[in-house]
Amino acid sequence: MVEKRRAPHGTRHRSSDSPFPIPDSRLSSGFSLIEVLIALAVVALALLALTRAASVQVQAFDGLRERTLAGWVAANVLTETRLATPFPPTGRSDGQMRLAGRDWRWSREVQATPNAEIRRIDIRVFAGAAREPSASLTGFAGTAL
Repeated sequence: MVEKRRAPHGTRHRSSDSPFPIPDSRLSSGFSLIEVLIALAVVALALLALTRAASVQVQAFDGLRERTLAGWVAANVLTETRLATPFPPTGRSDGQMRLAGRDWRWSREVQATPNAEIRRIDIRVFAGAAREPSASLTGFAGTAL
């Protein structure tokens, strides 16, 4: 009687019909195709989310830069107004300024205050042809300051 030997647990055995070893099903190593595809999908979604977050940060930075530059333009206009005339006449005026390689429009309105020796100066700054101001600034000038 011929006795069949069983291969010890975890070893590969040969089929009588095949010259190649057949892996033990309990020890299959590596990933299946579906597992690899799911992992790739998860990585793709994560990269998409990171790209979107970076895009939002770039847009936020661009808006912050515009508001900062517009604030500097407003501060320059206010300073120039105070230096040109310590007690500016009331009224409205507009102008343009170039700062940081960009063109800015500004609007200045000088108003009287309850104190006759002080004037209120409101400045609004617009980027290019924008309708909404990128920055606004209020200051005061006069002989009582």
